[in-house]
Amino acid sequence: MKWSWRIARIAGIDLYVHVTFLILVGWVALSHYLARQSPADAFTGVAFIFSLFAIVVLHELGHALTARRFGIPTRDITLLPIGGVARLDRMPQDPKQELLVALAGPAVNVALAAILFVVLELGGGLAAYGEVVRVGGRFLDQLFWVNVSLAVFNLLPAFPMDGGRVLRGLLALRIDYLRATQIAAAIGQAMAVLFGFVGLFTNPFLVFIALFVWLGAAGEASMVQMRSALAGIPVQKAMVTDFRTLAPNDQLGRAVDYVLAGFQQDFPVVEEGRVVGVLTRSDLLNALARRGKEVRVGEVMQRDIETGGPWDMLEGVLGRLQRRRCHTLPVVQNGQLVGLVTADNLGELLMIEQALRKAPR
Repeated sequence: MKWSWRIARIAGIDLYVHVTFLILVGWVALSHYLARQSPADAFTGVAFIFSLFAIVVLHELGHALTARRFGIPTRDITLLPIGGVARLDRMPQDPKQELLVALAGPAVNVALAAILFVVLELGGGLAAYGEVVRVGGRFLDQLFWVNVSLAVFNLLPAFPMDGGRVLRGLLALRIDYLRATQIAAAIGQAMAVLFGFVGLFTNPFLVFIALFVWLGAAGEASMVQMRSALAGIPVQKAMVTDFRTLAPNDQLGRAVDYVLAGFQQDFPVVEEGRVVGVLTRSDLLNALARRGKEVRVGEVMQRDIETGGPWDMLEGVLGRLQRRRCHTLPVVQNGQLVGLVTADNLGELLMIEQALRKAPR
C-alpha cells in the first residue's frame, strides 16, 4: 500500500504502518492533553493507541497464522487509523476453512479479554463499561473493553469484515459460493449505509469504516463473479498471439517504438529463446522519465514473473496475476513463448462471453 512504511517482520510477515496513522496519534495526544491540560494524559493517550494497535496486530496475526495452516501465505499486514488489514494471498475456497480464518481474529480478542478479566478481578475488580473514563481511567479496564468491543464489532455481518466472511462461509455451506458472496456483499453494503448514518451523528471514524466496507464488499463480489465466469476456460482461449518481444540488451527506445506503433503495452523479454522478464508500461514510463531512452531493457524489467501454459485454467491465472506487481503472464509451451495473458484480455473475454450469452438462439 502506498505511503506505508515497514516497521517490523513478525512470523515471516511484513508489518507496515500507513502515514495516516501518525495523524491519529497526534490527534489522540492533543485531545488527551486538552482535556485536563496535562502532558501525562497526552502520554497515556499515545500509549493507549500503541497498545490498541498492538492488539490489532495480534488480531490480524490470528487470521494470518490460521490461513497459513491451510497453505495460504499472507503478503503483509498494514496498520491504518481504522484498524489493520492482512493481505492474504487468497481467501480459502473451502467454506469451513474460511469460517476458521475469519473467526481466528475475534478469537484472539476474546482470549485477551479473558486474560485481562482474570487480572482485573484479582486486582480489585473490573469496572463496568459505562464507568470507564477515556482520560484518566484505569489502563487495563480500557484495554479489556477495547478487546470486547473489537470482538463484537468485527463479528457484525458487514462483509468483508470478519462477521461478513463468517456469514458467507455459513451460506456457502448450503448454496453456491458466488450466490453466497452476493448475499453477504449486499448485507455488508446495507451495514455500511447504517455505519455511515450513525457515524455522521456520533463518531466520524464510522464514516471511514462505512466507505471501506462498501467498497470492499463491491470489489470482492465483483472479483468472485469474475472468477466464477472464468472457471473452466483455458488460457489458450484468451491469450494474445500477435505480440512483440524485447531482448535484455535492447534500449528502451525500441519499446517506445512498439508502443507508438500500437502493438502492446507490456513486453516479454526473451534471451536465447527463454522468457527472462517482462517490461511493463509503468516501468517503461518511470525509466524514461528518470534515465531516458538509451537505458537497457534488462536494467528495468521485472524478473519476478509468473508463466503459464495454454491449458492452464483462467480462474487460476487471475489469482496469480493479482498476487504479482506484473499483471502480464507469458504463456509458454515446450519452452517456447506462444502467447500473453493480461488483465485487459480477461476483461475483454468476459465482455465477449456476456454478449454471446445475450445473443438470440
